[in-house]
Amino acid sequence: MKTVRLGKTNLMVAELGFGGIPIIPLSVEEGAAVVRHCFDLGITFFDTANIYGDSEKKIGLALGDVREKIILATKSLRRDAESIAVHIRSSLDNLRTDRLDIYQLHNVSNDDTMRQIFAPGGAHEAAERAKGEGKIRFIGFSSHNVDIAIKMCRTARFATVQIPFNFIETEAAEELFQVAREFDMGIIAMKPLGGGLLQRADLCFKFLQQYPEVLPIAGVASKEEMDEIAALYRTPRPLSEADQGDMEKIRSELGKRFCHRCGYCLPCEQGVRIPEVMSFRSILKRMHHERAVNFSKDAISSVEVCNECGECIERCPYELPIPEMLRENLALFQEALRRREQSA
Repeated sequence: MKTVRLGKTNLMVAELGFGGIPIIPLSVEEGAAVVRHCFDLGITFFDTANIYGDSEKKIGLALGDVREKIILATKSLRRDAESIAVHIRSSLDNLRTDRLDIYQLHNVSNDDTMRQIFAPGGAHEAAERAKGEGKIRFIGFSSHNVDIAIKMCRTARFATVQIPFNFIETEAAEELFQVAREFDMGIIAMKPLGGGLLQRADLCFKFLQQYPEVLPIAGVASKEEMDEIAALYRTPRPLSEADQGDMEKIRSELGKRFCHRCGYCLPCEQGVRIPEVMSFRSILKRMHHERAVNFSKDAISSVEVCNECGECIERCPYELPIPEMLRENLALFQEALRRREQSA
């Protein structure tokens, strides 16, 4: 694979990265084997988070003996300095390393979160302290909201930005990428397959190859999945007219009725874990129904307390009929649960 410069970090990484969510339901041995296979294919950038189950541990197990040949990036959702310091120590242990190449403040997607992380005793303070101590090399952030990501870039406090980007979520290309370039930030594209909504890897990665400064992190649960994607980089081909037509058909079929995982609907006063529930359809496509049920059962159970107050609809910038979509995902879960019980 080609190598690309990750902005002001000056880190040189393979043009395709690895995302650590789909290995969560795999056994430790299976997950580590998938990660090591990705390294053997030439992938050198590995992204995870301490909330991704035991993903960090699987990556650490797989790559401990090649640490000097890879770039490790992880994240935390915590907003206070004390918790971030604890999470950094935990991630260092899990990943079997003495330093994290990129540490990202995760899902900074609204103004309140920005205020929290930059406040005295906030998350950014702890990240800077850890950087000074040599525990992390560069500080980045992730977001599901383009406008907030632009604000974060303009603070000039971060080396990288991670944002959803694929052929159904293209907003980041309109202004965010330009702002990130102005600050010489590395750009990391999460959800290159639309969080599992998009099944055509060829279309997804041909689209992304039009943006060579953007590093996509592909989440896979098998060696075969990454073999398919890596092959698209060994012999890259531009999007054809037929590809463009297929992409437009998929966009039309999806319309505007899918969760963008921006988090604006939260917090739900009833405790419904809305984005997690709304992700079940894509999780079911990516995992065997038994694993999907086990992975999502806690989030799905929260739908029972939804009283359809409508506050989430008012907050949603995409005007999604959230209660209706929650019920749809609950029905999918119940069907998957029946299938699991029948196969037991």
